[in-house]
Amino acid sequence: MWVVKIGGSLSHDPALRHWLSELCEVGGGRVVIVPGGGDFADKVRQYQGEWNFDDLAAHNMCLLAMTQYALLMQGVSPELVIASSEAKIRRTLRDGHVAVWVPTALMRDTPDTMSNWDTTSDSLAAWLSTMLNAERLIVVKSCPIAADDPLETLAASGVVDRKFVDYVTDANYVVELLDKSNVALMRDRLLNIPVM
Repeated sequence: MWVVKIGGSLSHDPALRHWLSELCEVGGGRVVIVPGGGDFADKVRQYQGEWNFDDLAAHNMCLLAMTQYALLMQGVSPELVIASSEAKIRRTLRDGHVAVWVPTALMRDTPDTMSNWDTTSDSLAAWLSTMLNAERLIVVKSCPIAADDPLETLAASGVVDRKFVDYVTDANYVVELLDKSNVALMRDRLLNIPVM
């Protein structure tokens, strides 16, 4: 099983349709997509600045922002299956489809280590990868990413969130960051075509 986190920065980019199309074509039964928050989450930041509510409320709102992006993805590619639980994810994959995770089960009544701005959809994708015992986590970003960029550098520059490195340090799955132009590389990896 692969987890593919698609950054919210692609929510207005034609590349999103290409990624979803390729994942649906070659990832059925193997891929779980994690949506970013994108400008849905940016609105949460805006409202928090305006109304000064706590990070717990912002965390719960951001999970709903990710859910909105998941629904957008399904609207673009109706063959995607929305899944909010591990059981639904596994059933979707058994049925040969691609799941899109909506993280509403992570909504909290009291603050915890996830309910802050240091933990975003990047870290939630890593958390889900661990929970599902995934074999690979691919994080898709709209900015250019060099293959040899250390995760610590990417976290320090804001490409991934500050907690992401902590979540993947002892991961038993492959972690790979790709920019939006690398859809063919992802396809080749899924089809087990050696990369020259």
